[in-house]
Amino acid sequence: MQRRALTLATLSIAACALSTGAMAQKAPQTAAWPSKPLRIIVGFPGGSSPDLTARAFAEPLSKALGQPVIVENKVGAAGNIAADYVAKATDNHTIGLMINGNMTIAKLLNPKLSYDPLKDLQPLSLLGVSPLVLTAPANAPGNNASEFLQAARAAGDRWNYGTPGMGTVGHLGMELFKSQAKMAPVHVPYPGYPQVATAMIAGDLHLSLLPPALANAQIKAGKLKAIGVTASVRSPLAPEIPSLSEAGVKNFNLEIWNAVAAPNSLPPAAAAQLARLFSEIARSPEMRQKMFQQGWTVVGTTAEGLRLRVKSDTALLGGIIASQGIKID
Repeated sequence: MQRRALTLATLSIAACALSTGAMAQKAPQTAAWPSKPLRIIVGFPGGSSPDLTARAFAEPLSKALGQPVIVENKVGAAGNIAADYVAKATDNHTIGLMINGNMTIAKLLNPKLSYDPLKDLQPLSLLGVSPLVLTAPANAPGNNASEFLQAARAAGDRWNYGTPGMGTVGHLGMELFKSQAKMAPVHVPYPGYPQVATAMIAGDLHLSLLPPALANAQIKAGKLKAIGVTASVRSPLAPEIPSLSEAGVKNFNLEIWNAVAAPNSLPPAAAAQLARLFSEIARSPEMRQKMFQQGWTVVGTTAEGLRLRVKSDTALLGGIIASQGIKID
């Protein structure tokens, strides 16, 4: 009886082992992520603010992921060509470095747009924010902001202003500023902010809203003139430049920002990992300093933090679009 009981027990153990082995063979294997290089798509030219931000994050992100991180520029349509490319990516290794407009009001500006930022992109992290600087050529009229604005009002539509494209914050912000400051300069779009600055220096443009880092370099070189920052108070990014409120344009607060987003096809675990890494890297002392030098105040939010910012900015910028009747065909 003992031998028979032992034999039955042995057979039972063997059967369990075979069953467990079969289950292990059938269980799906979870592949390590990332399994190949990660691409960061940027919708603006090399040397532009989004491009510099993406390249600043590429190296520390590559070290954290154990895979190369490649920055690719897909320029056009104020960054929406790149945003559309990211939204439709299905390789689980493509993300995008976005500006405000790409993640907020792109569909409001152009209902025919082939991607919907609120539905097709998942927020990962808001990286940096910055006011803009109302800038003019060095020989622009006026010894202060008030005198310059008087000259701008008198010029009417004989003056023009440059932006990095239709529907960008530089464009919508200037339209809002025009209505509040009673001005009428004509919009001229360019591929990016560096081209706008070059055109102003050449005398082809009368004014523009530029990022502080780009504006400060040309202002210190005596090639451009600062009129004021788009905030109610002075910015630590350009403390020597007065706010536009000081020039009499009250309650004018406007920021540009850089953020990182992924297509909704990216698996939740990978998205969560990227959101955490971007936030941690952004808030490191080294990146804070680097971003400040590039003209950004670091934020480094969670995915939910960026989602809330997208919601509030969509309401703000959408209001400008509605009130000014701005559309892109």
